[in-house]
Amino acid sequence: MPALLDLSGLSAFPITPSDADGRVDAEALRRLLEPLAAAGVDSIGLLGSTGTYAYLSREERRRAVAIAAEAVAGRVPLLVGIGALRTDEAVRLAQDARAAGADAGLLAPVSYTPLTEAEVEAHFATAGEAGGLPLVLYDNPATTHFHFTPALIGRIARQPGIVAAKCAAPEPARAAAGIAALREAVPAGFPIGFSGDWNVTEALIAGGAAWFSVAGGLFPRTCLAIVRAVAAGETERARALNAELEPLWRLFRTHSSLRVVYALADLMGLCRVEPPRPIRPLAPEAVAEIAATVRRLSLS
Repeated sequence: MPALLDLSGLSAFPITPSDADGRVDAEALRRLLEPLAAAGVDSIGLLGSTGTYAYLSREERRRAVAIAAEAVAGRVPLLVGIGALRTDEAVRLAQDARAAGADAGLLAPVSYTPLTEAEVEAHFATAGEAGGLPLVLYDNPATTHFHFTPALIGRIARQPGIVAAKCAAPEPARAAAGIAALREAVPAGFPIGFSGDWNVTEALIAGGAAWFSVAGGLFPRTCLAIVRAVAAGETERARALNAELEPLWRLFRTHSSLRVVYALADLMGLCRVEPPRPIRPLAPEAVAEIAATVRRLSLS
């Protein structure tokens, strides 16, 4: 793992703009990435769930990493999604990502047939050993329908090549207990970060190492302010900043964060693309609601 790679702080997850044939729009991707690097985010999460990795071919995923690596030019570490149904394909995607300039891989146990814990452990062991890329365990039960236990995360965290975990943030009232259970299960110093933007502030306050952020892919400075406040011990300021974003979090919960950020990327003039089918763009009235909400917020 490169010395500059620090899997803490704010990891910003942008969309991957592509055309109707799944061809990545290189110029649009560069426009999305440049503000993130300029803002000083701690890492960029390319080809995450928000980056619709599952809808892109192997070749386009490789192109996206190469485009991003060139655009970022070492200013920000690149964490790249390598999830795939087959273990051998995940290995090939890890190898591709490494060759194209990724600093670490993000691996979710994608499946059609429900997986057992033993199968998931073997999946990570093989990808971590053969992929040649440091891996972050990606626990995203909303999309994979696989639920990691703290004990399973702890076992995988001890495998060679597994360097961090990205977990769904618990509900705020359960943050302290949930994170304590994870901390008890993993080796000392093993970074555990969280996604689910509307719940992450309390997870950070409870000891989470990183915020893997959808909103950070469009509003890096706004999200960095929360992360930096927590790091400085200014918990009430962090909570206040998070409370100001509740209208955005409500949009994410109502319409899904993926659909909302596609609409926002268009509204902000960053790119005019639609999510990959069968996902459909939001209806005009929802887009109008998003535009009106964001106008009232101070986002950057």
